[in-house]
Amino acid sequence: MSKSWALESGSKSAAGEVMRAEKLAKTYAEGKMRTPVFDGLDLSVQAGETVAIVGASGAGKSTLLHLLGGLDTPTAGEVYVAGQKMSALSNAARGQLRNGALGFVYQFHHLLPEFTALENVMMPVMLGGADASAAAQRARELLQQVGLGHRVEHKPGELSGGERQRAAVARALVNQPACVLGDEPTGNLDEKTAATVFELMLELNRAQKTSLVLVTHDRRLARKLDRVLELHEGRLRELPASDV
Repeated sequence: MSKSWALESGSKSAAGEVMRAEKLAKTYAEGKMRTPVFDGLDLSVQAGETVAIVGASGAGKSTLLHLLGGLDTPTAGEVYVAGQKMSALSNAARGQLRNGALGFVYQFHHLLPEFTALENVMMPVMLGGADASAAAQRARELLQQVGLGHRVEHKPGELSGGERQRAAVARALVNQPACVLGDEPTGNLDEKTAATVFELMLELNRAQKTSLVLVTHDRRLARKLDRVLELHEGRLRELPASDV
């Protein structure tokens, strides 16, 4: 049912690398005003690796995540996902790659309110071309794993905040992507629920051997990942454990 998102043969990516940014730049323009976010930024994410990106508000963390996920276009530089150069793909091919090779979890769940938890989680599988029965089976499995097996027929408005976010985690992982991108996925939850959802994300990512790139302001959570990178003045630097 799911496509293998191994690296394309002959790609420039190093063995085991699922995502890479090369000399990435982003500048916003409004009239004559130019606002550079970063210029010449490099990043490599290995298969199964978990990476936290921290930094001050306004440093460009979410912008970077949107560029890595193909949701925005860089001013310069390249992003490779599963060995494929994003800028070389058509809009349709980029969307297909994004749906299959990447999962997204945001601060707000972005579940569609008119659909049940099951239907929301099924959607990425259906978009990938699977039939409804296969999509429903995979979605039920993931919802069971996140502790929502008894809530599959409930709509988002009938779920708690933590339950909605767990459904969003299931949706992000349902296509067994190469990498999950998380933008403050626990930022809208209380401390106890945030810790529970975070541990669940780590557990499922490791079980599926999926990479995780997570933007977070919570350094206690960031310390649990393999690497912590700080985005400061347009540059990424790896933080030693003592500085996290």
